[in-house]
Amino acid sequence: MLHINFALEDLQAFVATAEKGSFRVAAEALHISQPALSRRIEKLEKTLGSRLLDRTTRRVETTNIGRQFLEEVRAALDILDNAVFRLGDETTLRRGLVTVAAIPSAALHLLPHAINTFAKRHPDVRVRVIDESANAVLASVMSGESDFGLNFMGALEPSIEFHAIRAEPYRLVLRRDHEWSGRDCVAWEELAGQRMVSVSKQSGNRALIENAIAHLERRPSIHYEANHVVGVLALVDAGLGMAVLPGMVVPRDHSRLCAIPLIEPNVDRVLALIRRRDRPLRPAAEALYETITLEMTGI
Repeated sequence: MLHINFALEDLQAFVATAEKGSFRVAAEALHISQPALSRRIEKLEKTLGSRLLDRTTRRVETTNIGRQFLEEVRAALDILDNAVFRLGDETTLRRGLVTVAAIPSAALHLLPHAINTFAKRHPDVRVRVIDESANAVLASVMSGESDFGLNFMGALEPSIEFHAIRAEPYRLVLRRDHEWSGRDCVAWEELAGQRMVSVSKQSGNRALIENAIAHLERRPSIHYEANHVVGVLALVDAGLGMAVLPGMVVPRDHSRLCAIPLIEPNVDRVLALIRRRDRPLRPAAEALYETITLEMTGI
């Protein structure tokens, strides 16, 4: 019978080295010296009686046995992580850190009220908000950097649980002194030939809109772009054009800008709480998740 003569740190060293492909990078990630990392790997290989990693002058790669062992170790570490999370349920509900990724419009207009409600119940829990693009929010949740996210992307990802909480229509945003500002609605085809401002092509909003109106014969063309909604609003406010943006980004009492419904077709985005299916939320994260759900669905 194989005598287990290695520690958790040895397994973590192997996983880090295999994933980084470099002893130097893995050592930096684990905050240990490179010789200490090498000793851990050598100890593990000696105990197992098999070489797990092939060292070359440029890169470190797993052997065939190493690749098989890597999958088993990852699964074991995940089980151990979940066990530790469950064991610390009472403590983590009173203290700890919850990381939420959210698209900027939701981080600005939806999250603050929900976090304020949460803070009154759990004053010692810290909350970190990562406000990024829809693609970055999805990546943050999938990588485990964030406990969960608020996004309109992720419904097609098998590993993501997509809990829809509200549908939000896109609106035409323009200055109040524009000749269309008093209209009840505007058809998409009317935007053809108008000077339009938009978020960049890397934005999830841009992709969603273009897919929704791809069938139209006459579509709006973009004269000005900005990476973020805040920049788009500034350009519209300066009188450079109109923009199609999520309805929540323009407050009804804004002094210079207004938002008008767009029709033919009606285009919505579905905001959802997203989380990894294979990773249960820790108690504090679960409590904030439920608070946001209740706040945003009006229950």
